[in-house]
Amino acid sequence: MDLVSKWASPIQQLGNIQAFATLIRVAVWLVIGLPLVALLSRSLKRYLARRYTPQQAMIGSRFVLYLGIGFVIFTVLTELGFKLTTLLGAAGIVGVAVGFAAQTSVSNIISGLFIVAERPFGVGDVITVGNVTGEVLSIDALSVKLRTFDNRYVRIPNETVLKTEVTNITRFPIRRVEITVGVAYKEDIGKVRDVLLDIVHKNPLCLNHPEPLVLISGFGNSSVDLTLMVWATKGDYLTVKNAVAEEIKRRFDQEGIEIPFPHLSLYAGSATEPIPVKLVS
Repeated sequence: MDLVSKWASPIQQLGNIQAFATLIRVAVWLVIGLPLVALLSRSLKRYLARRYTPQQAMIGSRFVLYLGIGFVIFTVLTELGFKLTTLLGAAGIVGVAVGFAAQTSVSNIISGLFIVAERPFGVGDVITVGNVTGEVLSIDALSVKLRTFDNRYVRIPNETVLKTEVTNITRFPIRRVEITVGVAYKEDIGKVRDVLLDIVHKNPLCLNHPEPLVLISGFGNSSVDLTLMVWATKGDYLTVKNAVAEEIKRRFDQEGIEIPFPHLSLYAGSATEPIPVKLVS
């Protein structure tokens, strides 16, 4: 028993040293490897952003991040004594089970690949999906993230985006501003058109090409409806829309052009005069 104890003690010490060394290597992989992968991912994103679109830079950096994290985890498990064949077998079984349970997720991933390949919009664009309008924050594996103009965070599954009509509001550098205004039937349409075009030409944010237009859009119950169409850069769209509308009201008041509101007349019969109405304070 003394001889066995004499040899068992060094063997036990050697096993302890090997276990301690294994723990040191695992700690090094976790403490140094994971931050290094994150740093590499951020550096790659900055590099790609200077040469490609923000969306392509995001996809490339996330691919490196996920690949690096997977490599670190695999290395740590190998150091802890897990066999590769066991891991692959377990991964296969788990993959089949997850595949049946996550058919919707797989559909979203495939839809995301189609969105990235087709590129109908990118990060930073303002889009409308259904009844939601917002700025694209990211296009991820499962969903598209939007920030609405009232600062709400909206997540839309990729499958929904692929199946729904999507409007990219900021895809092109200029947008057309349309303002509809009604004038009384007694007004001179030519004079009204000249006033509207003069307002546009004096606004430095309104573009001269394409040329602004004034069209008669309809005849209402109490007004002739005109539509002013003027072009502006996408960044000045809201500013132009508001500024031109304010100037129309001011100039119409100055020129004596009436913007009518609905009137209601009461008649006792088709052959009689209107019933007189008197306001008493």
